[in-house]
Amino acid sequence: MNKDKVLPHLFRTEYRKLIAVLYRHFGFEHPEIAEDIASDTFLTAAETWGLKGLPDNPTAWLYTVARNKAKDYLKHGNIFTQKVSSVIQTGEAYLPVTEIDLSDKSIKDSQLQMMFAICHPAITAEAQIGLALRILCGFGIDEIAGAFLSNKETINKRLFRAKEKLREEKVKIEFPESKAISSRLDNVLKTLYLLFNEGYYSSSGNATLRKELCLEAMRLNYLLIENKLFNLPEVCALLSLMCFHASRFEARMDENGEMVRYDEQDTSLWNEELIEKGKQYLSKASKGDKITKYHIEATIAYWHTIKADTPEKWDNILQLYNRLLITEYSPMAALNRTYAVSKVKGNAEAIIEAEKLQLNGNHLYHILLGSLYKDTDMQKAKQHLQTALKLAKTVAEKKQIKKDLDKLEAS
Repeated sequence: MNKDKVLPHLFRTEYRKLIAVLYRHFGFEHPEIAEDIASDTFLTAAETWGLKGLPDNPTAWLYTVARNKAKDYLKHGNIFTQKVSSVIQTGEAYLPVTEIDLSDKSIKDSQLQMMFAICHPAITAEAQIGLALRILCGFGIDEIAGAFLSNKETINKRLFRAKEKLREEKVKIEFPESKAISSRLDNVLKTLYLLFNEGYYSSSGNATLRKELCLEAMRLNYLLIENKLFNLPEVCALLSLMCFHASRFEARMDENGEMVRYDEQDTSLWNEELIEKGKQYLSKASKGDKITKYHIEATIAYWHTIKADTPEKWDNILQLYNRLLITEYSPMAALNRTYAVSKVKGNAEAIIEAEKLQLNGNHLYHILLGSLYKDTDMQKAKQHLQTALKLAKTVAEKKQIKKDLDKLEAS
């Protein structure tokens, strides 16, 4: 790899490992120390490598420097004073500074424990995703601000408040007790689900699909599966769902970066390997007694990877949406169901179902109605698409809606 690309690459892959281990060591009582040591490590690398060139093993070099910086801080910094001076005064035995453990096992355990810590109900889902991006994925503040259509100052404040709340709640960076795993895991899976969705259908103003967010959600999900404590049916179901959706990444955007709707996608671009992985994880997920929304959504996503446009396919999808809405209702699931209704019962029935939802502030609602009305009421179809154009947030979406309007004008 080109020397100028090595450090940015390592920052993306190794920062998240260092920060997770350091956070576990210093806790939420002193998060700034963990962040400073991790940042200083990469700053030292930039300065040293610029003068002396790359070391033989850049990753090992980073880990050694991080260990030394942490050890030095513990010996001479405020933490040493706060934790040890009182012990000396009372005559208790002095324990040597704990070594920072950067073994593979320690890194994986730290990331998993951090995942459970930041997915704590004491902070909002938005803050959980922000902390996951920063600490577990190594994203910069600018990137997180872009993902949330916000600015650096707002994101910094949000993350600071979230860490303060976790400190106040005395949240420990550790695995939950056996009896608490189920409830804590639910929140972790919800955060990963939201993180993937933010990437798959991004609210960012510049992109509809942000693969890196999806891939990070999949990586963290796989970390859970690698640990026998968390290799559970619902975890496998969520990863199955992600695999099925990710299999259509290349078909969702054209060469100009414009969105391609499902019924217009080139199915030869679907990733068969990811589809097979999705099937494998769905099979593992089916071995439990508990059926979650992830099981149902994964099965819906599986049927969407069937290339043949048959009545059986859409009838199965419609029945699954009916079941999903009973399990956990959401307006977006109800909206997606109406597309399946149009495939099974026709556009007229789908229009009735869609208009019951009254999602007037949602651009996807108007896009769907624009499509459903185009063969029977051209004026209504145009009105809905014009409303969708006003409500759409991303450049890619606006381009697609304009293209749909142009087609109506030309017909």
